[in-house]
Amino acid sequence: MRIDLHAHTTASDGTTEPRALVAEAVTAGLDVVAITDHDTTAGWAAATEAEAALAAPRPLSLVRGMEWSCVARAEPAGTEKDGRVSVHLLCYLFDPDDPAILAETARLRGERGRRLRVMAERMAADGLPVDADELFSDTEQVPGRPHLARVLVDHGVAESMQAAFAGPLSKDSPYYERKRDTPVEDAVRAVTAAGGVTVIAHPRARSRGALMDMAQIVELAESGLAGVEADHLDHDADDRAYLRDLATGAGLVVTGSSDFHGGNKTVRLGAELTAPDQYAALVERAFGVDVVGGGSAAAQATTSGEGA
Repeated sequence: MRIDLHAHTTASDGTTEPRALVAEAVTAGLDVVAITDHDTTAGWAAATEAEAALAAPRPLSLVRGMEWSCVARAEPAGTEKDGRVSVHLLCYLFDPDDPAILAETARLRGERGRRLRVMAERMAADGLPVDADELFSDTEQVPGRPHLARVLVDHGVAESMQAAFAGPLSKDSPYYERKRDTPVEDAVRAVTAAGGVTVIAHPRARSRGALMDMAQIVELAESGLAGVEADHLDHDADDRAYLRDLATGAGLVVTGSSDFHGGNKTVRLGAELTAPDQYAALVERAFGVDVVGGGSAAAQATTSGEGA
């Protein structure tokens, strides 16, 4: 089985619409794909409808999820002044109508919008060709830094999306504004209470800045954390091996995912995959919502001998 548990759509900072994500996943030969937009479940309905419309026998299972913007304890040798670092928490199969999750993710989307407007206005004041009002009017969802990066690329301020994030959008830039994210321990507890399962996304992605304290991952496992994303393009071989060892010791599931963003990144769907037995272990722990069209795929995951 081919299982990709981390993909973004136009509901957050991807360029592929939720319906199109389902079609692209089929074309990529995936058996399972997860929709995991930042701090929102807005793409769930359209993706679910697209999956239901697939010709029988339906070749794809859809895992409904979200990538929650969190803050965690920085590693002891880190350089973060306040000892905290931004982390992303992949949340799967939770009740989307849970009041605590609805309230906190609404606050986060407001923070995302506030942060981006501040950055855009700082750039405009410095003479860069950025119009904050236009930026917000060009997207149905709350825009994120990739939307601002696209503007900078289109106007020739940055050569590429990667250059925009390494320069004017970086944490060291004078334009940067930090947002107030959710303590990761609170997010883990909320998702677990809402019937979902959680996985720390790309925890050793050094190119993104300071890293979280790996000891906190072990602590979170005792509070309900289900897994770590080890196989990710931002992890080298040593980091992948380290995370596997950590997961084994803490009793955590190990996942692999593409972190697909459509045209905003060069990575393709299915570039990294989750092993069927690890996927099955995640699904077995969740009771918030079911895998869509996934009765067959979820069952196959428990019996398939095929690796990722």
